[in-house]
Amino acid sequence: MPRGYRDRADDSLLTLLGDLPELVTNLVKAEIDAAKAWVSRTAKDAGIGSVWFLVALFFLFWAVPVILVFAIAGLSSWWPVWLSALAVLGILIVAVLLFALLGILKFRKVLRRQNPAQAVAEDIRIVKEAGDEHP
Repeated sequence: MPRGYRDRADDSLLTLLGDLPELVTNLVKAEIDAAKAWVSRTAKDAGIGSVWFLVALFFLFWAVPVILVFAIAGLSSWWPVWLSALAVLGILIVAVLLFALLGILKFRKVLRRQNPAQAVAEDIRIVKEAGDEHP
C-alpha cells in the first residue's frame, strides 16, 4: 500500500465529509509547494541556459577579428599565417557550436517540464473521472 494512504471503503459519509477540508488544504499546500519548486528550477535552468548563450556570443565576438586576420594573412602570405588563423577560427566555431548546443539543451529541458497549472488541470481531470465512475 502506498505511503500515507488507507482504505476508505468502509468509512461513513460523515467521516469522509469531515476529512474533506483537510484533504483539500493538503492538496492546495502541495500544489503551492510544487509551483514554488517549478519556478525555482525553471529560473535556475533558464539562467544557466542564458549563460551558455552568453559564452557562445563571447566566442562569436572574438571570431570576427579572427576572420579579418585570416583574410589579411591569407592575402599577404600564403601558408603559415593564414593557416594558423584558419585553425583558430575553426576552434572558435567549434566552441560557439558547443556552447550554443548546451544552451539549447538546457532550454529544451525547461520547456519539457510540467508546470503547476498542468498539474492542477490533471488533478481536476482525475477528480472528474473519479466522480463519473461513481454515480
